[in-house]
Amino acid sequence: VRLVESGGGLVQPGGSLKLSCTASGFTFSNSDMRWYRQAPGKEREWVALIGAAGAVSNYADSVKGRFTISRDNAKNIVYLQMDSLKPEDTAVYYCYLQTRRLWGQGTQVTVSS
Repeated sequence: VRLVESGGGLVQPGGSLKLSCTASGFTFSNSDMRWYRQAPGKEREWVALIGAAGAVSNYADSVKGRFTISRDNAKNIVYLQMDSLKPEDTAVYYCYLQTRRLWGQGTQVTVSS
């Protein structure tokens, strides 16, 4: 059972990034998926949730209207499209499978000019 994030990097304020999380070893299409993030010196915080079929999603207030979570159940991938990025979005971003309490290794996002 594994989650592997990718797509992080350095971006200027106002820019965009799209993160991917590739899943393996479990029935992805039956599983709700979540994104979290952890900024330096801060607690890990929940960012977004998507239901197993992709019809339901929810967001933290801090990212609502700027981030979009989506999934491709044929490819076992969950995405996080991040637009209008701010310096306070700088963090390591993790995908999470709650039913197995499984985290990916994380991908660094840095928003800076």
